[in-house]
Amino acid sequence: MLEVSWSGHHVGEAELLTMRRLLSDLYALTPDKIDALIEDAQARLSENVGLHPYTSFLNEHLDEEARFQVICALWQLALVDDRIDKFEEHTIRRASDLLYLSHSRFIEAKLQAKAKRS
Repeated sequence: MLEVSWSGHHVGEAELLTMRRLLSDLYALTPDKIDALIEDAQARLSENVGLHPYTSFLNEHLDEEARFQVICALWQLALVDDRIDKFEEHTIRRASDLLYLSHSRFIEAKLQAKAKRS
């Protein structure tokens, strides 16, 4: 999620709030656990770890539908400011590819996220 937010080289408060909500909705995590995950992700982002370690973990532990929900969440995060930056879209596309989701599922996730914004 931070990779998508950081693609604009700034992570705003609205994006952090959305990340917290999405992590809570997707995984029923406590606020303390969410804060710890975000803090860890921020540290890793500064080390430029990339998407592969995260998507590998998700591929090992999530089925296709759960991986699809991750991509839906990334689209929701990208839409926080009511526009999709080309770098955000590129990052989500890379994540979708690394999660072995088809292009049609990538587009379906984008459309679902847009529908939730309406």
